[in-house]
Amino acid sequence: MLAAETTQAPSKAFLEKLQIEALCSGACTGTRWLETDGPEIASVSPTDGQHIATVRTASRSNYEAVIQVAEAAFRQWRTWPAPKRGEVVRQMGEQLRLYKEPLGMLVSYEMGKSYQEGLGEVQEMIDICDFAVGLSRQLYGLTMPSERPQHRMFEQWHPLGIVGVITAFNFPVAVWSWNAMIALVCGDVVVWKPSSKTMLCAIAVHKLLAPVLQRNNVPEGVINLIAGSSQAVGDALIDDIRIPLISATGSTRMGKQVAQRVAARLGRTILELGGNNAIIISAQANLDLALRATTFGAVGTCGQRCTTTRRLIVQDVVYEEVKQRLVNIYRQLRIGNPLDPQNHVGPLIDQAAVQEFVKAIEEARQQGGNVLIGGEVLEGPGYESGCYVSPCIIEMPGNTPIVQRETFAPILYLMKYRTLQEAIDLQNGVPQGLSSAIFTDSVREMEFFLSVEGSDCGIANVNIGTSGAEIGGAFGGEKETGGGRESGSDAWKQYMRRQTNTINFGTALPLAQGIQFNI
Repeated sequence: MLAAETTQAPSKAFLEKLQIEALCSGACTGTRWLETDGPEIASVSPTDGQHIATVRTASRSNYEAVIQVAEAAFRQWRTWPAPKRGEVVRQMGEQLRLYKEPLGMLVSYEMGKSYQEGLGEVQEMIDICDFAVGLSRQLYGLTMPSERPQHRMFEQWHPLGIVGVITAFNFPVAVWSWNAMIALVCGDVVVWKPSSKTMLCAIAVHKLLAPVLQRNNVPEGVINLIAGSSQAVGDALIDDIRIPLISATGSTRMGKQVAQRVAARLGRTILELGGNNAIIISAQANLDLALRATTFGAVGTCGQRCTTTRRLIVQDVVYEEVKQRLVNIYRQLRIGNPLDPQNHVGPLIDQAAVQEFVKAIEEARQQGGNVLIGGEVLEGPGYESGCYVSPCIIEMPGNTPIVQRETFAPILYLMKYRTLQEAIDLQNGVPQGLSSAIFTDSVREMEFFLSVEGSDCGIANVNIGTSGAEIGGAFGGEKETGGGRESGSDAWKQYMRRQTNTINFGTALPLAQGIQFNI
């Protein structure tokens, strides 16, 4: 692997463009920033270990103030015609276009993903705005034939209320937008609790969108921010009966806790949890295509995507060729400052993640794993933050305990198969079920992979990798991934309440099922 040349700290001009101050409030009701009184949390970049800014987080009293404003805003916002709500979202998309570069740079610098990936994340926000604008004129109900004469039966969809959105550090802005833009055109209001590791990105988004809210006279409290600890504001959000829907992205452990607590109050959840994604490479695959997709899937965002490729299942007759070519590709990876476009891999989010990386590799060795390349913690010039590691490939005998667990780091487990059924059994034989892919030029193999007997994941791809989902399709997975769906397709229905209506336009009162009741 190639070490990156030492790069200087980036200019902080992008922070000024995004109105990021040295000390930021962690609570906002759209255009009004609250005087927060929670603990201060410093945001430190994993890129260079430098302090970016400090956030004075929201307290429980700040939380209560935000929710009260959001409740009042919902009563107004739900009465706006959906296309008018869509027009506000359209302007939000235009605002994001204007600030794509500085916001993408902040995403890269605060989280550690490459600048290109940071730009891509902001582009996802723009794309979902465009999608939501069209959706605002397509919130369709159905008309059904009534069994009773001179009756009309139909269904319609109404706004749900306050939507709580809990996001993870690895996609600090895009996942919020997948939820928020759809919720907004549906007539809901949104309360966002971002990860404590990437609060500045959330603050920047609210500052960018404030002018759009102001010039459209959007009620205060339609979009809200509560940046704070789980104890101070996260628990309150999860347990609050005033919030009918919680959308949470994070670990399976966190998701199980959220699911149980929200279900206890009969609330709704959209859960996007762990992924343990596999690519199957058939002997009938285009190997150039497969290796390129595997590399990006495994090392992109330094292995910190829920759709990261974590397992590579290769047919025996091409196994040695794939292994050798992949090791050679890894030798050419440049690791360093993610703002440098010459680098392929940036840092892990923090030193705790580095320790998890080291621990997982040791466990893999104990379970029969053979480390082919990588696995080191990098030191020296350019790596002062202590968050840089070399992506690792480990040959494994199968789905051992460590392989069945998601490690949020650039570790790729390499396994061999003989028959396609064996490969699918390996792929499906883990608790998670988010994303999957097969590389093959065989129509028979690809169709079997996509059939009911094939992949058990929420996303199943052919001849593309496991990461890089488009916003037009519903995003989410099965099993311990949580079963939630966000973004495109008909995911909007989760943000609304369905109502069935029947109108009697006759002069008689026939009952359903032919029941007779005479008085």
